[in-house]
Amino acid sequence: MQPKCGIEIEGILPGSPAETAGLRSGDVLLSINSEPLRDSIDFMFHRGSDLLDITFIRGGIKCTALIKGDEDRDLGITIKPFKVKICRNNCIFCFVKQLPKGLRKSLYVKDEDYRLSFLYGNYMTLSNIESSDKKRIAEQRLSPLYISVHTTNRALRNRMLGNQTASDIMKELKFFADKKIRIHTQIVLCPGYNDGKELQKTIRDLYHFFPYVSSIAVVPVGLTAHRRQPLKPVTPEDAAKAIEIVEVFQKRFVKKHGDPLVYCADEMYIKASRPFPHLKNYGLLPQIENGVGMVPLFLNQAKKVKIPRPIHSKKKVITFTGTSFYPFLRKFVDRLTEKEDIMISLVPVENSFFGPSVTVAGLLTGRDVIKALHDIADDYDILIVPETCLKEDEDIFLDNVTLENMEKVTGLKAIRTDSTPQGLIDALAGMEDVRRQS
Repeated sequence: MQPKCGIEIEGILPGSPAETAGLRSGDVLLSINSEPLRDSIDFMFHRGSDLLDITFIRGGIKCTALIKGDEDRDLGITIKPFKVKICRNNCIFCFVKQLPKGLRKSLYVKDEDYRLSFLYGNYMTLSNIESSDKKRIAEQRLSPLYISVHTTNRALRNRMLGNQTASDIMKELKFFADKKIRIHTQIVLCPGYNDGKELQKTIRDLYHFFPYVSSIAVVPVGLTAHRRQPLKPVTPEDAAKAIEIVEVFQKRFVKKHGDPLVYCADEMYIKASRPFPHLKNYGLLPQIENGVGMVPLFLNQAKKVKIPRPIHSKKKVITFTGTSFYPFLRKFVDRLTEKEDIMISLVPVENSFFGPSVTVAGLLTGRDVIKALHDIADDYDILIVPETCLKEDEDIFLDNVTLENMEKVTGLKAIRTDSTPQGLIDALAGMEDVRRQS
């Protein structure tokens, strides 16, 4: 946790400007050029000067250091993470509240922090933002931000958030638009709440802030088998109706601005058994991390990927994915096996942990993968694990199963790879040096 005043240095890169200036791990940075430091964002904001006059505390003594500034060079300072603001809402669709026990501890944190929104694209509702926070966002140009809107009907939104004191989202968005802060918004579609005419109204209202509201994503509510709130899932019919509403607005916006502005998540098209729009219709893929355009991008990349010839590996390889993406990855794997003569198999993994309605690969647990491989692992040598199933900086699944655990249980050599066509090809091309775990 950060100290109350200043920001603590977690690490110093050897040979870096910071080490040369005499800074050390554990030093608490108070200011840069007399500008106080509250967190890593302040550090990023003020480090661009030609000369950095840094005030810090070491062992209770206030010290100073001078570093020559260079925006293109890393100063070599790693800052300890700041304390995250916690969400005060009680959303009817909150995914965290639907999680069972036994997952990574970080997954149970309900963050609601504009700093995480700016730094990592985390969605926030603006329900606990203070006037000082808004002032800082405007002054430091913390843009873009990612906002969960769900509906612009204040009474309905407060009901969905489980927070009757939440501010008017339209007033909040107007403030940021007036300050020219870019915003990406999402609408978690909950049938019976914010669909139909409410969805139409929300899209119209958000359009008033274009171009500062730069994108609108309509995503289906995610429901696990552990939920307590009696919510209806998005049915194929619900998904089809939402797509029809979005397409009407897209045509209007493209005609007027050349920008679709509003998009449906890939899962909507899968649920409705509708073809995806052409990849060019997703623009710069502003919400790909939200599952908008991810499958169309994969399909486009699969057509263009270059396969090195020949891939000589005699290793028998298996990989896996969630049930919703399986049909699309299946076509690419069939191409590799039938046209390229590569020995690779694909297995769909049903999500027993969260329930069968959760179909995306990113929410698969290690236990469910092991279960799917249990009866067939002996027929293979290598398991390719898409990184979307693992923690960003660690080889561990949601349920704390590691790749090492998986290797011991299955007897397969487990290899992490980028979740793209090229990532799969690169993994296959490097098979020759891989040996089956004994």
